Amino acid sequence: MESVVSSGIIKSYFDKLDCSLKADAAVVGGGPSGLLAAALIAERGYSVNVYEKNLAPGGGMWGGAMMFNTILIEESAASIAEESGIVLTPGDEGYYLVDSVQATAALINRACRSGARIFNCVSVEDLTFNNNEEVNGVVINWSPVLQRRMMVDPLMTGAKAVLDATGHPAEICEQLTHKNGVRLSTVSGDVAGERSLNVELGEKNTVEYTGEVYPGLFVSGMSACAVNGGYRMGPVFGGMLLSGSKVAGQMIQRIDKN
Repeated sequence: MESVVSSGIIKSYFDKLDCSLKADAAVVGGGPSGLLAAALIAERGYSVNVYEKNLAPGGGMWGGAMMFNTILIEESAASIAEESGIVLTPGDEGYYLVDSVQATAALINRACRSGARIFNCVSVEDLTFNNNEEVNGVVINWSPVLQRRMMVDPLMTGAKAVLDATGHPAEICEQLTHKNGVRLSTVSGDVAGERSLNVELGEKNTVEYTGEVYPGLFVSGMSACAVNGGYRMGPVFGGMLLSGSKVAGQMIQRIDKN
């Protein structure tokens, strides 16, 4: 029985890994904007890999506000939330109250049901380029390997569009600019870093700054704010959903061009 269990897991996982070596889209970071973007792209019939360095996808949405597991979603994002299976309770001034655990689970479920391939405990440590200096894939390794700074070579997976949805650190954009000296489509050409918290402007900036910052590389969610110098958001997640929806459409356009 033990060998049957192990064999089934190994064969299933490596089949998934083998199929993922080339994909239409690679989403780095399984937070709310990344999960929604992955789901929307996969629902259109495109292949999508999601790489989440932690054990559980979901980003900071699980924790609510200071571990009070309630968050807010604006009315402008209510339809996206309901389509994703998130339960909304009317609040004040155009906001809905949401159980953060239920909302996170709903987004993970939508991404899984869409056919997106989620790889948890897998980190993206670098990017790959083609001859035209466009991002065309990611370099992956087990998260514990990187956490322990073990000298273990990675693997590479191709993608027609890559999304940095790593949140506040904007890890992928930082790697790109630090290692290659390239200029992003920001005012400074570099990662500006996010500004201090402003709930209203943070929500607007999250959506406004979502988009392609280098050929083949997109940003969403808090990565969009960090790269472009936007304000930090509070425990309001409508902007995250609107950002994920916006970037999905942009990435599909690039995939179709390629």
